[in-house]
Amino acid sequence: MSLTPDDEVRSRDELVSFVEGLREDYLRRGHEWENQTLDSFLEALAAWVHASPGWYQNFGKELPESGDWTFLARALQAATVYE
Repeated sequence: MSLTPDDEVRSRDELVSFVEGLREDYLRRGHEWENQTLDSFLEALAAWVHASPGWYQNFGKELPESGDWTFLARALQAATVYE
């Protein structure tokens, strides 16, 4: 389960499918993931978001200025209490 630099998630449904795929990958081979705990996963998530302009630059892409950062933040927060 990985996105190439040219892949895009274009809809809410595609994001749901992607997150479900991540979960399935974790259940199958989570022992191979670099960040196996929620603590380390969230730390890596914050670090990557902080460094993301460099990732985009390295692949000749522009960081999406109009990305819906609020939606992603709300989704991450909701996952702490949503059943």
